[in-house]
Amino acid sequence: MTDGTEVAAQAVETAAEAAGNWAKAGRQAGFAGLAIGVVAAGAAAGVAIERLTVGRGMRRRARLALDAAGPYGTLRGTSGVALAEDGTELYYEVDEVATGPAAKGGRAAGGSRAGKETRAAHEARTGLHKRLTAALGRRSPAPTVVFSHGYCLGQDSWHFQRAALRGAVRTVHWDQRSHGRSARGHGQIEGTEPVTIDLLGRDLKAVLDAAVPEGPIVLVGHSMGGMTVMALADQFPEYVAERVVGVALIGTSAGRLSEVGFGLPSMGSKAFHLLAPGVLKALGRQSEIVERGRRATADLFAGLIKRYSFGAQDVDPAIARFGERLIEATPIDVVAEFFPAFAVHDKTEALVAYDAVPALVLAGEKDLITPAEHSRTIAEVLPDAELVCVPDAGHLVMLERPELVNDHLVGLVERASAAARRSRTARA
Repeated sequence: MTDGTEVAAQAVETAAEAAGNWAKAGRQAGFAGLAIGVVAAGAAAGVAIERLTVGRGMRRRARLALDAAGPYGTLRGTSGVALAEDGTELYYEVDEVATGPAAKGGRAAGGSRAGKETRAAHEARTGLHKRLTAALGRRSPAPTVVFSHGYCLGQDSWHFQRAALRGAVRTVHWDQRSHGRSARGHGQIEGTEPVTIDLLGRDLKAVLDAAVPEGPIVLVGHSMGGMTVMALADQFPEYVAERVVGVALIGTSAGRLSEVGFGLPSMGSKAFHLLAPGVLKALGRQSEIVERGRRATADLFAGLIKRYSFGAQDVDPAIARFGERLIEATPIDVVAEFFPAFAVHDKTEALVAYDAVPALVLAGEKDLITPAEHSRTIAEVLPDAELVCVPDAGHLVMLERPELVNDHLVGLVERASAAARRSRTARA
């Protein structure tokens, strides 16, 4: 067993390396970069202290155990690729409606690590399937539910919703450009076009054209994915009017993100909004050394990710680790490319395109990234929407409170299907 002296030496060495990596990258951003380097050095020192009592091997084994604790992110469907306007390949997967035993509430499929459902989870999923079967019936085309994920995440962030709806209704899950299994944005690599929310809206249109060429659609968006759904309506209002029969906007915002405080004191919030774009841009140019710094300070960032992802203190460690893995997978240069788009995002006027269809607006009350107040503002524009603000839940509410989110999503599909049926009857 490694003695305390050796553990301490390893900790200090790693701390110094991490601080040096972050500071070296940060110097490219001048004073702001120096601040990042100082913070990184302090953070690395904190990690070093923690490592005096918990060895690197033990922490690595703990992470591996958490990664193996659940089937999170293992569900796969029929894959496809849509081409964005700049040629970027956008990866998506389709889960079709099940037939045979699976259609009668059988076990959810999902790969070799899918694991067994608990009795409670199986009963809950079976109940949702029965509700959907009754709501959708056989008399008219059922809607396809299309999920758009948030910033620094991927389609697997919808794991629990995908498992709940799997086989009962057709679903599409896609990775936004430069995220997950989608390709890096061609326009961003070539430096010909910055990332904008409007660009993401056009990406969504490309995915819809490829994966859902016909039939009614229910759109579901979380955070940046919700903004993408708004951008679709802003640029393709006639398409939305013709095809979209329901919309869910989860943990998202229609604008004014430059005013979000992130739970920081007033001066800290102002400094963050002022300095963050330049710092991230500089760090993005030094991605190799920054990624080394991220790996070396993984313990610190696990704590930050948990704080800004979840509202409850007792969140399941395996779920917290899953959220951490999703965010860790996003390279720093991608983080930097997308960040400026949020400051200028404003799609309040575009929301009216969804006023004619059933809508769900849902947020965690403890969300520090897109505060619940932003969802209340959306609900004011969509007065007929169901507004749900979940106590003690944070930004990744669909992972933190999956049963509640699933129940409301099924309710939305029920309402959307009924409204679409009434509309078709009226036109007949």
